[in-house]
Amino acid sequence: MIINSRGLALILATIISVITTAFLTLVPSVLTTALVIAFGITFCAAYIFIRLMLEFLFFRHINSMNDALESFKDEALTNITKTSGQTSLNPLKRLNRDITNYAEGKQQEIQELKRMEAFRREFIADISHELKTPIFAAQGFVHTLLDGAVEDKKVRGKFLKKAAKSLDGLDILVQDLLTISQMETGEIKMHFENFDIVGLTKEVVDQLEGEAEKRKIEVQIEGADQKHFVRADYQRIYQVMINLVSNGIKYTKKEGHVTIRFEEKDRQIITYIIDNGRGIPPEDLKRIFERFYRVEKSRSKEKGGTGLGLSIVKHIMEGHDSTIEVQSEVKKGSTFSFKLKKGKPVAHRFVEDEDSEDEDYA
Repeated sequence: MIINSRGLALILATIISVITTAFLTLVPSVLTTALVIAFGITFCAAYIFIRLMLEFLFFRHINSMNDALESFKDEALTNITKTSGQTSLNPLKRLNRDITNYAEGKQQEIQELKRMEAFRREFIADISHELKTPIFAAQGFVHTLLDGAVEDKKVRGKFLKKAAKSLDGLDILVQDLLTISQMETGEIKMHFENFDIVGLTKEVVDQLEGEAEKRKIEVQIEGADQKHFVRADYQRIYQVMINLVSNGIKYTKKEGHVTIRFEEKDRQIITYIIDNGRGIPPEDLKRIFERFYRVEKSRSKEKGGTGLGLSIVKHIMEGHDSTIEVQSEVKKGSTFSFKLKKGKPVAHRFVEDEDSEDEDYA
């Protein structure tokens, strides 16, 4: 079932209003009139905000594709006219050629429109499915409280925490979608600086230490006492490493290991994230960087995540004029790698002027 932006906005605004009003009922001596007013204000504000976000964030991509197709059609017709005027052929042959060219152009347009429509359906279905899980979870907890569980302090606290966790997951999903959209439209620019990527990796490993300990995964940095300076956007590369190392921990068998290795080659620093997990089937390798694509949907759902991590990694590396590469063998593990330009050694990480000369250092 396809949900348009208006329907999706109505659903989300209603749920947000119900949750907000439900929380207000916990306040002693709240008048029914106040609850109705709060519900109305929250619904209107949420609907307007969500509708604008959907229209300008998601659906504008479809409009830009349609505009590009129109330009292509006009250009194709112009080329046909120019070619017809420059070549002196038999009128019947020229007419047959023009009809053939026009038909081929139309066929290409039809195929492109079908592809875009399929993409639109898949995208709407994916985002609706991803939004549904945290929303319905929060909705269930709130309704349980409204049905009487709110009187029990233990149950109330437990369910409110679970509802808050679901809403936090929803917020992460929206933020990830916003990040991808801004990268695609060029709204997010990379802020290049020189820094030690080994030091950055140590920060990432420290942050994920608890997650690794829970699954008894050993995370090792080869050459941790060395320094490898790169010129890149520190925050974005930190985001890349968090996604890749976290995935390595999630999808590696218990008591397995994740190894991070660095190599200097042709004035570039290559970073490898290697795990001995279940691996990725060959038919999935080309699609793992697509939005919401999951190799094993059931297991991925159990492990959490938005399904957007690798897509964000791909866009960040493209912003660095680089690519994310992967090699994998089923039941043996996977190796993700990316290259960054070698940077100038610095005593401390600092942001340089973006207009400064971007040169290589030996």
